Amino acid sequence: MVRRIAYRDRHLDELLVPRETRTWRTDLTSVPTLFTWLVPKTGEHLPATLLHDGLIHPPGNKEYTSTKNHTVSRVEADRVLRDAIADAGTKLVRRWLIWSAATMLDRERSAKWKWRYRPFVVLTLVAVAALGVWAFFDLIDVAIRIPNLPWMGDRPRYELPNLPWMGDRPWYYEFVGGLSGAVVIPLVLAPPWGRFWIAGGVVGVSMGVLLYGTVVLLFITGIYQFVEWVMTWMPKPVALVLTGIATLVALLVFAAFTAKT
Repeated sequence: MVRRIAYRDRHLDELLVPRETRTWRTDLTSVPTLFTWLVPKTGEHLPATLLHDGLIHPPGNKEYTSTKNHTVSRVEADRVLRDAIADAGTKLVRRWLIWSAATMLDRERSAKWKWRYRPFVVLTLVAVAALGVWAFFDLIDVAIRIPNLPWMGDRPRYELPNLPWMGDRPWYYEFVGGLSGAVVIPLVLAPPWGRFWIAGGVVGVSMGVLLYGTVVLLFITGIYQFVEWVMTWMPKPVALVLTGIATLVALLVFAAFTAKT
């Protein structure tokens, strides 16, 4: 940064960041490459995310003082981010996604917070992921069978039933039911997150609704990374042969899976 950024907050008055331009570094909007289609690293929200980076920089310095001597804690900095994103003209869903991610990725929270809320965070994420996978197999009518456990002996394999909100119905009814569950269940699990329940609801619903798309993008990204690695580290003839074989195997697996379902 060559010059600092100023923002007039409705509660804290003028905020001027970063403290020192010569030592300050930023990765713009901190978004994994896999999700830049949803929240780009640049755009109308960028000035607000740079402001937030400046308020929490350097790491370990938990408070920033505004030009009017108002103390800005990390929690207040997250609130400033949300307001500044709105002032920059960012749409509602995207700004709540950015704020929720920034709030939940704070690595400097107290040990008390971690012991009190982290189990509920893990429970929400695991429950949403597990139910999302279950709902996917329910949608494509593939039974989920639990294998025998070595210490339980030989018994018939247990087959998980259809989810109650999806049932054994036409696919479009099941799709609507699964989408409804992806919204309702995370909201039900959000209150134990305490004062972060809004962030919990946003993160949970986003994860539930975008789970399938994320898995597909992850699969495509993995193929791309593999091709890049092969083309970089191997002779071109060998790389082309391996790429062709991998593509053929992927198509055969997809065709077999489609035929089965």
